[in-house]
Amino acid sequence: MTLTRRNILRGAAAAPLLAAPTLVKAQAPIKWRFQTYAGAALGEHVTKPIIDYINTVANGEMEIELYYADQIVPTGELFQALQRGTIDGVHSDDDSMASPTPLRVFGGYFPFATKTILDVPVLFNQYGLKEIWEEEYAKVGVKWLSAAGQDPCNFNTKKEITSLADLDGLKLYTFPTAGRFLAQFGVVPVTIPYEDAEVAVQTGELDGMAWSGITEDYTVGWADVTDYFLTNNISGAWIGSFFVNEERWAELPDHLKSLVMAGIEAGHTYRNQWYWGGEARLRAKGDKLQLREVPSAEWKQVEEAAVKFWDEIAQEGEVHQKIVSIFREYNSVINSAGAPYTF
Repeated sequence: MTLTRRNILRGAAAAPLLAAPTLVKAQAPIKWRFQTYAGAALGEHVTKPIIDYINTVANGEMEIELYYADQIVPTGELFQALQRGTIDGVHSDDDSMASPTPLRVFGGYFPFATKTILDVPVLFNQYGLKEIWEEEYAKVGVKWLSAAGQDPCNFNTKKEITSLADLDGLKLYTFPTAGRFLAQFGVVPVTIPYEDAEVAVQTGELDGMAWSGITEDYTVGWADVTDYFLTNNISGAWIGSFFVNEERWAELPDHLKSLVMAGIEAGHTYRNQWYWGGEARLRAKGDKLQLREVPSAEWKQVEEAAVKFWDEIAQEGEVHQKIVSIFREYNSVINSAGAPYTF
């Protein structure tokens, strides 16, 4: 057949119309609100790298908005906000966020339970704390994800401390359990919002902090308002965790759950080196805080008081007793292992 313009048009008219292209609407990203115990300066190192990692690798499937200490709710109300779904995720310790579980007393700084930052993952992954934390938070409708260590609990103060007697009457910003323990030495624990602590030292409401190691003191500005750093500590590492609302966690597809866990574990690794290196460097080269030390023979009284404190806590319940037994077992191991586990 001869192709003519008429034939072409006739054929086109007889042919079925091509279907219009189907537009696929992209699925909206899963959005979470996440609050950390840390203020903005500290959060830049302890929480933000994890959130940034997740947001980047999620490739638009998930977006987490990070809030710092007390920005959505006060730190002491974090747990209730997490249960209600006001917040979808939290980075904090059990003690600061007023966890309604037997674990509360062990979060933050439980006196002399640890010596170094690596003790925390060992206790959770090799000595059974992981399973206890998972079980206890499942009972109250919150998903516990992971715990890690951070810095030790030293003292940075306006007043010089060279003996136990110098602790008497000191008004210190500290954790609830640490304050309960230190009160027997005359320390006056003061509870205020995290971001108010620096000004409280300047106005005389506080004499200092028993809250962190020297890395945080420099990072958050506390080294600018205090004069002395006591190298004796009451705990070798902070115990803190990542928690999420149980329903929001259940909604995540498996590959995003794996992504969240990968980000958290990478963050643990970063904090290990950031704190460990920072503590050494700033003690050796920092020019804002003068180092002081209570003689070890005298500080031994504090260590002995911790043993009695453990006994007291163990009497509070079956879970308390189980955790204290784990701490005792672990400390027995490291104390028998020799250097570098003992010092």
